Amino acid sequence: MRRMSTILPRLMLALVFMLLISPKRDGQDEQWCIADEQTPDSELQQATDWACGAGGANCTNIQVSQPCYYPNTVKDHASYAFNSYFQKYRSKGGSCYFKGAAMITELDPSYNSCRYDYTP
Repeated sequence: MRRMSTILPRLMLALVFMLLISPKRDGQDEQWCIADEQTPDSELQQATDWACGAGGANCTNIQVSQPCYYPNTVKDHASYAFNSYFQKYRSKGGSCYFKGAAMITELDPSYNSCRYDYTP
């Protein structure tokens, strides 16, 4: 009986841990759209300009003095812009393609005070 009494709390702890680290919400994997590191900066910049302009992404947070401005790299700004577009339009058929300049990740790219949107 003593052995059973030590197994049950360990089993419960393991179940709680698995629930806490589970990346799923309501049965769906969380997804963000980020820049593909192998894409040249010139292509990333073109795609970012489109996303922040005609694409309708909210690029306010990558402007100077905003929480996602640093690091001030084309790749980081592109990732934020691509994700903003993707989260806004994916339920309406929008993709994370950007002429091959972007890719899907299931790891939240947020850092410090820079929060990447996620829309279930």
